[in-house]
Amino acid sequence: MPFPENSTVVVAHGAWADGSSWKEVILLLNRQGLQVVAAPLPLTSLSDDIVALNRTIARTNGPVIVAGHAYAGAVIAAANDERVKALVYVAALAPEEGETVAQVFYRDEAHPQAPKLAPDKDGWIWMPEEGFSNAFAHHATADQIAVSKAVQRPIALKCIQEPAPKPAWRSKPSWFLIAEEDRMINPKTQHFMANRMRARTQTFAVDHTPLLTAPEKVLQVIIAAAQETLS
Repeated sequence: MPFPENSTVVVAHGAWADGSSWKEVILLLNRQGLQVVAAPLPLTSLSDDIVALNRTIARTNGPVIVAGHAYAGAVIAAANDERVKALVYVAALAPEEGETVAQVFYRDEAHPQAPKLAPDKDGWIWMPEEGFSNAFAHHATADQIAVSKAVQRPIALKCIQEPAPKPAWRSKPSWFLIAEEDRMINPKTQHFMANRMRARTQTFAVDHTPLLTAPEKVLQVIIAAAQETLS
């Protein structure tokens, strides 16, 4: 079934990544007849990232689905434009109003191979080199890991300490891909957030970054959202 003209999926990257992390999913969505735009988040504060996302949405025409990976779940929750028809969370964080990203990220125990994260003297948090292969995308190929390391972008401490605004998932239909083999965000935490949101949930045996390692699963969830809300 074709989607309405000018239907767009806006994708938002998480910490330690950029829009290229969505490459495989972007190509799959294009083949389904959907336009895709990657929002370039500065990762300087939650408020700054929300502004950047909404600036990207403003560049589109027609109905929009917004998908966010990991940290970007907190960002897409502020996508209140009336043209946004659905939100898709991919192994993502979904703080409630007034909560911080850090509060939900550290809600449950960390995986034994999760990286030790700490800000540098300037307030930036970098992914330790071994963190990419151990936890960020432990099912990824050597080439995918090499590129992820090369393009990594740090996240500012402000991003995870700023209280979240009232989330759009209270009023917009939401989907959640739960990554059962996630070593960054405890799957138990993902189930808690998805249940609290009353999201349509799909669970897969994938790692923290299925954008790289299982893009067809991410496609499946986004297309489910598109079929229900864009038709």
